[in-house]
Amino acid sequence: MTQLLRRRVVLSLTTFMLAAPALAQTRRYPDRPVELIVGFAAGGGTDVTARTFARFLERELGGAVVVNNRPGASGEIGLAYVARSRPDGHVMGITNMPGLVSLPIERRAPQFTLNDFEYVANLVADPSAFSVHAASPIRDFADLVARARQAPETISFGSTGVGTDEHLALVLFQAATGVKLVHVPFPGAGPMRTAMLGRQVDVGGLNVGEVAATPSGLRMLVQGGTTRSAFAPDVPTFREAGLDVAMSSERGIVLAKGTPEDVVARLREATAKVAHDPTFQEQCRAQFTELDYLDGPAWRARLAEADTRFRQMWQRQPWAEA
Repeated sequence: MTQLLRRRVVLSLTTFMLAAPALAQTRRYPDRPVELIVGFAAGGGTDVTARTFARFLERELGGAVVVNNRPGASGEIGLAYVARSRPDGHVMGITNMPGLVSLPIERRAPQFTLNDFEYVANLVADPSAFSVHAASPIRDFADLVARARQAPETISFGSTGVGTDEHLALVLFQAATGVKLVHVPFPGAGPMRTAMLGRQVDVGGLNVGEVAATPSGLRMLVQGGTTRSAFAPDVPTFREAGLDVAMSSERGIVLAKGTPEDVVARLREATAKVAHDPTFQEQCRAQFTELDYLDGPAWRARLAEADTRFRQMWQRQPWAEA
């Protein structure tokens, strides 16, 4: 190779290397449909939130967002799929708290940890609630406690799985009252609602929004918000009933750890625009969904605090055994 040819090769390589960062910054995202993973069966509050959010996110990203239900193991299967996906922003997950925090604590071989994700934003906080069939002989929350004390382990309680918000609300309720119900897990709120309407379970741990959206045939007894919900103003909180119990289903958006910073930033910006879109907010209200937007860094900090709190709770009473 002549000296002149060597110079030309070096110059070409140098030009390419200098241009590479600029090319990386200008790559198109998304360049194919984005998957939004739901770890529960279709029809529940998480699924409804995901499908509404997906429609608005498509407008912000200029590309398709496809909801993919991967139910099982209290949401662990869906979150594990996100954690193991290629970290390029084309697979997102809608999470549930406390499951996002509680599952790695309770499982002997957890399929993910909090450190396996990039945090886009939290969107929703839907209080947990105890409900019964409209024709149930259980009149109110006090009656539930009285009946459970008179006949321990005869009243069944449905949830969407071990470590979910409804199940942990049950654990806290049992610890506060000393009563014992029979826990019956389901793969999602939709199947559990069907079982409640068919009177296959006595009490269901649906969220406030899930009951308020389809009130026919169900009656809410108590809910886990810190204050009464605008969607169920006549339903008391656990605290009003004298129990130090508060529990909600927080729903947020995560990506696999290692997703490029520019993609994370793009999705955070797009999600913030969706969350503050008046039309999106109106549709959420129509679906009885309580919004609780929190940006990625602030949400991650809140999850760290929750992780400490639930680890302390696990030491006192391992809920997988409750």
